[in-house]
Amino acid sequence: MARKIVLAYSGGLDTSVICRWLQETYRAEVVTFTADIGQGEEVEPARAKAQAMGVKEIFIEDLTEEFVGDYVFPMFRANTIYEGEYLLGTSIARPLIAKRLVEIAAETGADAISHGATGKGNDQVRFELGAYALAPDIEVIAPWREWDLSSRESLMNFCEKHQIPVDYQRGEKSPYSMDANLLHISYEGDNLEDPWVEPDEDMWRWTVAPEAAPNEPEYLEIEFAAGDACAVNGETLTPAQLLTRLNEIGGRHGVGRDDIVENRYVGMKSRGCYETPGGTILLKAHRAMESITLDREVTHLKDELMPKYAKLIYNGYWWSPERRVLQALIDESQHAVNGVVRLKLYKGGVSVVGRRSDSDSLYDANVVTFEDDEGAYHQADAAGFIRLNALRLRLAARRGRKLTE
Repeated sequence: MARKIVLAYSGGLDTSVICRWLQETYRAEVVTFTADIGQGEEVEPARAKAQAMGVKEIFIEDLTEEFVGDYVFPMFRANTIYEGEYLLGTSIARPLIAKRLVEIAAETGADAISHGATGKGNDQVRFELGAYALAPDIEVIAPWREWDLSSRESLMNFCEKHQIPVDYQRGEKSPYSMDANLLHISYEGDNLEDPWVEPDEDMWRWTVAPEAAPNEPEYLEIEFAAGDACAVNGETLTPAQLLTRLNEIGGRHGVGRDDIVENRYVGMKSRGCYETPGGTILLKAHRAMESITLDREVTHLKDELMPKYAKLIYNGYWWSPERRVLQALIDESQHAVNGVVRLKLYKGGVSVVGRRSDSDSLYDANVVTFEDDEGAYHQADAAGFIRLNALRLRLAARRGRKLTE
């Protein structure tokens, strides 16, 4: 009985070669899976390409709503940033793809899955950890770690030898390795491999240069319900619609560009550039909403846990027990995160200029006022508070003075 392997298939050069290579090396029937997660390119052409490769079972799915609602939004409830910069646009898409790969394997009776991630990157780890967490007995085939096709030229030679139709021309190639979904687009490779070199302006796809953005600011309001954004300027939107809208607004104001050097899980440092306009706006708005609805110690606890949570996502542990436990804590904190945030976008910047929660605000103007607070706060009480908190400092200072005498 022939083997059956489910391949994460884009229809591009790499995965087309992988499809034929799996068919011949493993004598396998290949099932292709192509996901639309908002990358901005048509995915349907992958069907004709897969058919031309002799593939009989072809899965092409629009997962944009699931991606934003079940992965991006839960991540943003934690205000997640990796190493102080990266909004995890690539990382957060991988657990969804891994889940569908193993689900399709179960549906079609396949005994293995395959992906096109290279042996130097993070994605191989994310795909495979996710797959094993959900289907512990699944076999994962990673051709880039097995074959001897180490260059674009060798891939093209393979295509010619095996009569694989691909949309690729010898000679000029795209200078960057790019990955896009509804949350972001990333750029790596070519001149970006020198961390001193400024990216070319024509590299950016989603955002205008801040200096070319409109000379007038734009105001917008984002409404939150239980920690998730649900409306923009009073219009209720689905998760994917909302992120699309924020991408459009942020892109025209030059919001969301980032140029970082990050630490890959496999051990090397990597320079990448990212455009995350909607996510940048969403993060700013969510923190503002929490600022008036979350208890102080809950806020600080979330801030302490966030780097751990971010590292779990970056390293591929979305489906791990510890991420699920952290998510339960984070989600419990979000019940009161309801209200509206007003923001101002101007020349690449996002500023919070207003926040309101009619039912869940902990902000009390009667307490914080510099005017007469009508007994809401007794300023004289602060003296005892300070003396108690200063006690250990004073004892330490006296001990230090004795040691120097």
